[in-house]
Amino acid sequence: MEGQDEVSAREQHFHSQVRESTICFLLFAILYIVSYFIITRYKRKSDEQEDEDAIVNRISLFLSTFTLAVSAGAVLLLPFSIISNEILLSFPQNYYIQWLNGSLIHGLWNLASLFSNLCLFVLMPFAFFFLESEGFAGLKKTKVKGENQLEEGYEKGIRARILETLVMLILLALLILGIVWVASALIDNDAASMESLYDLWEFYLPYLYSCISLMGCLLLLLCTPVGLSRMFTVMGQLLVKPTILEDLDEQIYIITLEEEALQRRLNGLSSSVEHNITELEQELDNVKTLKTKLERRKKASAWERNLVYPAVMVLLLIETSISVLLVACNILCLLVDETAMPKGTRGPGIGNASLSAFGFVGAALEIILIFYLMVSSVVGFYSLRFFGNFIPKKDDTTMTKIIGNCVSILVLSSALPVMSRTLGLHKLHLSDTSRDSETAKPSANGHQKAL
Repeated sequence: MEGQDEVSAREQHFHSQVRESTICFLLFAILYIVSYFIITRYKRKSDEQEDEDAIVNRISLFLSTFTLAVSAGAVLLLPFSIISNEILLSFPQNYYIQWLNGSLIHGLWNLASLFSNLCLFVLMPFAFFFLESEGFAGLKKTKVKGENQLEEGYEKGIRARILETLVMLILLALLILGIVWVASALIDNDAASMESLYDLWEFYLPYLYSCISLMGCLLLLLCTPVGLSRMFTVMGQLLVKPTILEDLDEQIYIITLEEEALQRRLNGLSSSVEHNITELEQELDNVKTLKTKLERRKKASAWERNLVYPAVMVLLLIETSISVLLVACNILCLLVDETAMPKGTRGPGIGNASLSAFGFVGAALEIILIFYLMVSSVVGFYSLRFFGNFIPKKDDTTMTKIIGNCVSILVLSSALPVMSRTLGLHKLHLSDTSRDSETAKPSANGHQKAL
């Protein structure tokens, strides 16, 4: 009987691992497909000719898509964990949701941390250096004729670029290791701390990822207030404003006359006056854009003008007020009650107790606030003057700028769970998801601590 029980336990463990791997693969495949369509929407359209640069751009595109999918997974994982906890509380014995357990949540967090490390320290640097590389002088391909010789030349050129990229990555890794060792020697000249730096998997990478998350938290704290104030302006540009004491027909008539006047002036100028032509073309584009906005406002229905815009603005005001109140209450609790500090103490675990005093409604409110916080931080990030040039443009964004955007979003998404927990927007203990199952891999504990 003991042998049969052992075989049954091993079969259950095997089936659970296969089920969790399948679910993780399907979720990531969906995120990857969505990320691919998003990047291709903004990527600059290049020639269809199959050459060496096209192959390099395609490889960088796949790596950037992978990174954006990991970022989306890191953002969605915290709301997924919160809603999974409430579902398990509402339907504890339901057969159809037995796949939703603590082991799956724990594995998803480990994979998110592992892939975030991989993208941040390996894939994105490789994509950038690979895109900028030209190959060493002695290994560059030469111009040859014939299809076979041309393909062989492309292979040599790709190999030369890969070799240069790997050399640059090794030099960058040695530089970072050297900086960390020097900083450790200056701050804490201890043999134990120096020996811990040699343990790359269990200490160095999680510690380095935690430092990146700390920088991401500081960036979030800088971007979120700017984003909260900019959200009203952005939504005002996207939605149709109510027409109060405005005559849209008259405005459209005036804009049409101005457009015709600019068009006549542009046709009457000679081609030699390039400076005036450029200014007139830019002014004409601005007039056409304004005319398009006015025509959109005229075509909008009364419900869209008079109901959607006020409702969205009131909703934004309510969400901003609730976020500020929650953060203020949490700061007061931290100042008054020392036990409120997020010290990583063990909580009730997934599926054992509700994370909010208001049950499912409170959990839904937490999820909405987390998404609102992330969207506001992204809007604030692109609103900063230093990062204003990072804004992607439809069909006109270079691969270098796409890589920079993917890295920025990855850093922000990696810091979102930490900052949400610190500000008191949720009470999920990320290290408690392993209590529900013993099947979690112990080798991933180092990455789980990084989160």
